[in-house]
Amino acid sequence: MKTIINTDNAPAPIGPYNQAVSAGGFVFLSGQIALNPSTGQLVTDDIKTETKQVMDNISAILTEAGVDFGSIVKTSIFLTDMQNFAQVNEVYGTYFKNEFPARETVQVAGLPKGVNVEITVTAIKG
Repeated sequence: MKTIINTDNAPAPIGPYNQAVSAGGFVFLSGQIALNPSTGQLVTDDIKTETKQVMDNISAILTEAGVDFGSIVKTSIFLTDMQNFAQVNEVYGTYFKNEFPARETVQVAGLPKGVNVEITVTAIKG
């Protein structure tokens, strides 16, 4: 059994997918980019601001799913330029209070809407 999770507090999907799906005691979030859910505009002023918007979008979806950053067990970070790694890491790290999840960070040739960073997470319920 699965439950579809969507919230107006995060950007609406830009394709045939949902913001998240809960199944088997886990919550699987689709990759998030720096779209402001209120304006629909990209937030790409600088990599730190862009990363903050991505993490805020993730936070809104986690909240809708009834979990938080402490529930995340795995993240994947996709960057178009690995030179941004340290700055993304700095912002990303502020969202976790205790233990960090497992993670990989990879450089990719391109991301949706030409953004610089996309992050996806898997969280555990309960």
